[in-house]
Amino acid sequence: MMTELTKLTIAAARDALRKGDVTSAELTQACLTAIDGADALNAFVHKTPEVAMAQAKSADDRGYADAPGLQGIPLGIKDLFCTKGVASQAASRILDGFRPEYESTVTSQLFDRGAVMLGKLNMDEFAMGSSNETSVYGDAVNPWRVDENLTPGGSSGGSAAAVAADLCLGATGTDTGGSIRQPAAFTGITGVKPTYGRVSRWGIVAFASSLDQAGPMTKDVRDAAIMLEAMCGHDPKDSTSADLAVPDFEAMLTGDIKGKTIGIPAEYRMDGMPDAIEKLWSEGAEMLRDAGAKIVDISLPHTKYALPAYYVIAPAEASSNLARYDGVRFGHRAKLEQGDGITEMYEKTRAEGFGPEVQRRVMVGTYVLSAGFYDAYYNRARKVRALIKQDFDTVFEDGVDAILTPATPSAAFPLGSMADTDPIQMYLNDVFTVTVNLAGLPGVAVPTGQDARGLPLGLQLIGRPWEEGDLLNVAYSLERAAGFVGKPAKWW
Repeated sequence: MMTELTKLTIAAARDALRKGDVTSAELTQACLTAIDGADALNAFVHKTPEVAMAQAKSADDRGYADAPGLQGIPLGIKDLFCTKGVASQAASRILDGFRPEYESTVTSQLFDRGAVMLGKLNMDEFAMGSSNETSVYGDAVNPWRVDENLTPGGSSGGSAAAVAADLCLGATGTDTGGSIRQPAAFTGITGVKPTYGRVSRWGIVAFASSLDQAGPMTKDVRDAAIMLEAMCGHDPKDSTSADLAVPDFEAMLTGDIKGKTIGIPAEYRMDGMPDAIEKLWSEGAEMLRDAGAKIVDISLPHTKYALPAYYVIAPAEASSNLARYDGVRFGHRAKLEQGDGITEMYEKTRAEGFGPEVQRRVMVGTYVLSAGFYDAYYNRARKVRALIKQDFDTVFEDGVDAILTPATPSAAFPLGSMADTDPIQMYLNDVFTVTVNLAGLPGVAVPTGQDARGLPLGLQLIGRPWEEGDLLNVAYSLERAAGFVGKPAKWW
């Protein structure tokens, strides 16, 4: 019975709590037991059982009559979110021992609605990576397995693995260039990257401030709608937070998409794309057509410049954001020798505290911002970004309601197959997702099929700015048509 509880969706658990069929304490204990038995996945890096049981008891004591949808629901929190009194390291050695004295806006909103925190989830260091192999805690492992350990994707790999393995009912993620959508596709779950400004960034450790957005990672689209609504809202502490009303996203899930226009961008057809991805994309378009949508071919001509523009802008912003980590006030500080000054302290602390991928991106970012190269690289990348956004604006102005693309160029790949040997190949994993961040648009990854080896594959839907409700409804229609019910066979 306990293992069955962890398989519940957020919506099913909410209904069971309201009926009195289960308590939050029982749900939470079932998840904690599952987490303790899943060390092989390395998804949870800081377990918080005492916090979780206290929050669960509090939720049960308040009762569920007219309770918010997340009351009593056990969630996992990505290690990028600052959680008061709980280790928040961004999976980096340089933040070793950091326990914030404040709560991120997103987590405080979730806890205010009665959600339960099971612990902190593994991720790529400072969210820099596409495979969860740059973490100071070691690799997170995909619960889907074929002969060898596979990546759960990155940077929100721990979140994806935990949800797919039924260790929690939902999890927070962040997405700077695909870090929610790519891991969701690799693990057969749903992941939403909202419009930039829809969710507060306050209290989330920054990677690239003009690209970062938090979002939910859940077992299905309905759960994503429930969780997203709780995460959204205007926050005066975040100057980029939009002062807009938050709709009831769940109420918008009618499944009726008759008359909607779905665009298929020519530029997303890549040379060497696996047949399984190409076939899934075509089938997804047919599913939406059968549901009453109009399918049209569209062009996003500047897509081919998106990856290079992203890998100039994101490292440049990371270079600025990570300058604050110097070993002075908190986190790791290198041991100094007699005669070392403050410059040596900075250099040694950062050399020891940042991993190779973070160092690589900081160096790239510092280079493109330097006096001789600012115009040649950074300014040019910003102009390309504006053109990419203009492409989307034009398509939406022409009547397209959503855009359908693959979520990833392949299924999950083996751990160790790319990270150290070919960083460029790793960066190409973001090829379908970075445009959404550069344009500030909402995107959702929906599991829609499996490859010949049985590994999950996902499709991505991109929506108009601030229209997450409409986007989720199209995703809901696709989810129902695809009927994906795959779960990893337990081996851990």
